[in-house]
Amino acid sequence: MATADPPADDHGRVAVAWHVTGDVAAAPDCVSFARHAVVGLLDRYGAPAALSARAALAVSEAVTNVVLHAYPDHRLPGPVRFDADIEEGDLEIVVADDGVGLRAEQDGDRLGLGLMLIAAVTDDFAITTHRSGLEVWMRFVVDPG
Repeated sequence: MATADPPADDHGRVAVAWHVTGDVAAAPDCVSFARHAVVGLLDRYGAPAALSARAALAVSEAVTNVVLHAYPDHRLPGPVRFDADIEEGDLEIVVADDGVGLRAEQDGDRLGLGLMLIAAVTDDFAITTHRSGLEVWMRFVVDPG
C-alpha cells in the first residue's frame, strides 16, 4: 500500500515534505506499483515530465532488481520497500529489500545494467549492503537553485 502526505498547510505552503511510501511483496506487479506511486508524487508536485521519466526509469530498475535478484531461493517473494520524498528542491528515493545483497558476480567495479541505468539518470545514487539486504538511494534535483 502506498500513502502520500498532504501537500500544503492552510496558507498554501508545503507543511510537510511531499512523501510516498510502499511496502509490498517483491512480485513483478510491484514494479509498476512503485513507479506509478513515484510518478504520481512528481505529478502532484508539478515536476517536469523529463524528471518524471528519469525517476520512473530509476525506480523501475531498482525494484526490478529486487524482484529478479534479492530472493533467489524462496518460493514466495520477500518484501520490497520504497520511500520517496521531495524536500528542499530534491527528490530522494530509497528502495530496500531483505534479500541476499550483491552477489560475487555483481560486486567489484562492474555494475549490472540496471544499476548503470540508475547511475546514468540520477543526480546521485548509492548502494548500501546490510546484514538483512540491500538499499539503493537515489537523488534527483527537482528545483535547481
